[in-house]
Amino acid sequence: MRLSRLLAALALAAPAALALAAPAALATDRIEEIVVTGTLGERLGTAGSASRIDGDALAEIRHNHIHEALARVPGVWVARGSGQEHLTAIRSAVLTGAGACGEFLYLEDGLPIRPAGFCNVNNLFEVNGEQAGGIEVWRGPSSAVLGGNALHGAVNVLTANPQGASLSLEGGSYGYYQARAALGGQTGRHAVGLSVHGSQTDGYRDATGYGQQKLSLVHAVDLGGWQVRNTLNATNLNQETGSYVRGFEAYEDGDLRRSNPNPEAYRDAWSWRAASHWSREQTRASAYLRRSRMVFLQHFLPGQPTETNEQTSGGVLVSQGFAAGAWAGRFGAQFEAMQGSLLEFQDRPTTGSAFLVATRPAGRHYDYGVDSIMAAGFYNLNGTLAEGLRLVHSLRLEHLSYDYENRHLIGNSRDDGSACGFGGCLYTRPASRDDNFTEVAGRLGFERDFGVRHSGYLMLSTGFRPPQATELYRLQQGQTVADLDSERLLSVEAGVRSGAWSVSAFSERTRDFIFRDASGFNVSDGKTKSNGVEFSGDWQLGGHTLSLAVSYAVHKYDFTRAAGRGEQIEDGNMMDSAPRWLSNARWRYQPGEHWYSEFELSQVGEHYVNAANTAKYKGHLALNWRGGYRLTQRIDLFARVINLLDERYADRADYAFGSYRYFPAMPIQGYVGVNLAL
Repeated sequence: MRLSRLLAALALAAPAALALAAPAALATDRIEEIVVTGTLGERLGTAGSASRIDGDALAEIRHNHIHEALARVPGVWVARGSGQEHLTAIRSAVLTGAGACGEFLYLEDGLPIRPAGFCNVNNLFEVNGEQAGGIEVWRGPSSAVLGGNALHGAVNVLTANPQGASLSLEGGSYGYYQARAALGGQTGRHAVGLSVHGSQTDGYRDATGYGQQKLSLVHAVDLGGWQVRNTLNATNLNQETGSYVRGFEAYEDGDLRRSNPNPEAYRDAWSWRAASHWSREQTRASAYLRRSRMVFLQHFLPGQPTETNEQTSGGVLVSQGFAAGAWAGRFGAQFEAMQGSLLEFQDRPTTGSAFLVATRPAGRHYDYGVDSIMAAGFYNLNGTLAEGLRLVHSLRLEHLSYDYENRHLIGNSRDDGSACGFGGCLYTRPASRDDNFTEVAGRLGFERDFGVRHSGYLMLSTGFRPPQATELYRLQQGQTVADLDSERLLSVEAGVRSGAWSVSAFSERTRDFIFRDASGFNVSDGKTKSNGVEFSGDWQLGGHTLSLAVSYAVHKYDFTRAAGRGEQIEDGNMMDSAPRWLSNARWRYQPGEHWYSEFELSQVGEHYVNAANTAKYKGHLALNWRGGYRLTQRIDLFARVINLLDERYADRADYAFGSYRYFPAMPIQGYVGVNLAL
């Protein structure tokens, strides 16, 4: 079951992936542009809905949390949890529990940051978005090009290659401090860039402070006609975690919103990823290695067990371009292997009712290892059918296999093999087994030019999401085998765009939607349907720039079923945590080179917070301000005020176990800092 030799072979397959060589001396000359093959725009083309936040914008946003940046993308809502935690929605509801993880693919320079089947809903805190060269967001299924987990969309973080040297210091409300440094230069054929970032805060709520550190290293060189770009990215997070506050509109209460019912909760996580990208003419090849580990207290479960999960993985992605007359395209393959594990351990007896005490004993609940192999072949084709009319077609065949090894007792016994009361323990450990999933995704689209500045497209595409390891092997009482199918999505999308704006309309249907039913079983017989319209645009007049990103979407359940937590899903119910309206509007004023000011208005519309549609959150509107002043050619001052009007709202609202519960948003916050060009 060991994959050590296979992972070692992957490392040896491309030694340059780890040969992040640094030259002896750095010059501050302008670095020659090196082709980055990991952009989604290059791989997915122009037919479809994509947005990009460039590095300059990210440097001005200076987000404390990734949701502040991605709020600028229509149809995207990253609901902030405690600290750096989050839940993501891209043309979907905010999903939780079984079926939530792996709905979106997170990438770094075009490569997935986690292995297929071993996701984490909080994956975006594992990337250096604060210092990225850009963040790309693809809305809609992109499995035909990117693979499984790109069911609803994808987020790609581009590693920056800084030039020169800079140092940035910032301080703000609730003990917040941040430091950033960047160093880059070139000597001969070699260019090297280093970006480091660290931030810490005491937290607004009780016992919700965190500290995080991130590093990005880039080495680029031209070797015998090959353009080579090597990267190393590493992150570390130590977080005190806050839990929900309970009670209807508890976020309005001055004392409740600052409280933390679980001050003992924490999350510690680290990760690193090394990659080497090679390109020459029409040939592309990338090799990568990844490692991550996370430990956190499951304060939301009876008995508060601790989970430890870790993975080591690596892979290669190769492709070859071709052209023949009016047709061009690319075909290739991807291979990936992983060795992962999960341990859930409860170190003290459960407190509460006799049922909980008997069915949640101390000791090991789950202890398993999972090896996986993913292999895929794909092609992308585009061609000119007539003047101004183009066809886009992609197809991907992907196979994912799991080799699961139960390292503990089979069934739902206590740690010592004795039976739990009340019919058994609330958890079940299935016997060791193998599972395999083979899926095909495709897309077919047409693009049409309307004059010089306008174009339109029509796209039919499919997506898939294989069951994740935790859904297959982390079962509850009574379920010995999770017989799950891959979730599938069918999408039809049409859009029109110009240089300044774009609008798109979509209709999506999913089947084999994975959720937890009333018996606590992981099942995959749900269906959903979504329809929506998205708009984004920028208008400039003199020193003024107005920007708008807005979406209206209806996400509904398409089946009837009794679900977990005592809820009843009815066909036609709105999906919970699925606002119809999401919008972001900005007014930026920059009269010259010395200073700028930007006001930002973000809105999350009202939405139901339970599947039965009996509880609702009224939504919120928040105003932010950012500004900067160039003091000298080497000194820039900046400031920002978040939640300028001090609105009381919830970053996330939910309804469970008969009561409302919320993550209260932070009140008004101020931050000031200085950036020094050294």
